Amino acid sequence: MKKRTMRLGCILLSTVLLGTAALTGCGQTKKNTKDTKKTESSSTKESAKEKKGPEIDGLTYESAMDLEYAEGFQVYYYKDGYKMIDIKDDAKFLVVPENQDVPDGAEEDYVILQQPLDHIYLAATSAMALFNAIDSLYNITMTGTQASGWYIENAVKAMDDGKMKFAGKYSEPDYEMLVDEDCDLAIESTMILHTPKVQEMIESLDIPVMIDRSSYESHPLGRTEWIKLYAAMLNKEDAADAFFEKQVENVDALKDFKNTEKTVAFFYVSSDGTVVVRRSDDYIPKMIELSGGRYVFDDLTGDDSNTSAVKLTMEEFYAQAADADYLIYNSSIDNPINSVKDLEEKDALFSDFKAVKEGNVWCTGKYLYQATDIVGELITDMNLMLTGGDESKMTFLYHVK
Repeated sequence: MKKRTMRLGCILLSTVLLGTAALTGCGQTKKNTKDTKKTESSSTKESAKEKKGPEIDGLTYESAMDLEYAEGFQVYYYKDGYKMIDIKDDAKFLVVPENQDVPDGAEEDYVILQQPLDHIYLAATSAMALFNAIDSLYNITMTGTQASGWYIENAVKAMDDGKMKFAGKYSEPDYEMLVDEDCDLAIESTMILHTPKVQEMIESLDIPVMIDRSSYESHPLGRTEWIKLYAAMLNKEDAADAFFEKQVENVDALKDFKNTEKTVAFFYVSSDGTVVVRRSDDYIPKMIELSGGRYVFDDLTGDDSNTSAVKLTMEEFYAQAADADYLIYNSSIDNPINSVKDLEEKDALFSDFKAVKEGNVWCTGKYLYQATDIVGELITDMNLMLTGGDESKMTFLYHVK
């Protein structure tokens, strides 16, 4: 604690006097492995028994985690409880059991996570539901979202009870609180990539940073399967396996939905007037397909492979989505729309859309992005929408008139 406090004081002073660029002169910054260590693709679906884990000096490899849908990470198991988490296109983490030593030289190649991890700062909102599902909210003592921003009841209660504190949003964390609360891990969303100096600051305090990339998964169950990664850090693999298999069963029960061939556009309008949609290989289009619909964009990849969203001009969006049978407005990012007029006020062109003329405009609830644990519910909602089902049975969607 003393070491972190001294370093924090040095950093804050340097920031005031010299600006953020002075961070590199304030002590020795912890080595960032994410730019030097790229992971092997986990898209090759070889079994856990066949997968060969990396050799780590001083450790004996035992097995790899068995993953069904997730392609963005892998977990390798070593003797005596050591684990290595390999996040695709990012960092590699070595989980060291409580009261065990860090293997010699491991810090050169891995970000060290020393158990117990019970003072986590969670800025990646989509991960909260997964911690909740394995009864591990007590491991999260700080969050980047105010209590009013959570739609997960247990998270709200934890904040109301003072067991979880607001420690500043991802772009402006309370560094002093992170130090005072002895933060042992910061879990960030990919939004942190837009503020790299913040990540550098956190890491310079000897606090490991892990970036949740579950939103890049191409299958909705792949996103949910990140529960296994977090469970591995907390030694709760059995609970995660049981929960995940239940979600697989829930989605499998929906596989007999017949395709209606009706097209769906899923989007929101940003403050600059551009329309933000999902890549064609994203998990949302997969949900639309599973529900019995067709995503209106057949082969949309965008210019940046490091994001699951694509920005289009209104004219580009109109050219491809004007004849879509259904419009779903994504309010998990933007504010909800309560009427078609709200949509038309964003751009007058919406009045010419087929779905607007035929009364097939829908909107998601704000809870959607945080509901990583119940992906089957949105698939069911979409099927009800496509087939004229009972709106009162929907969890996330509502009809906009």
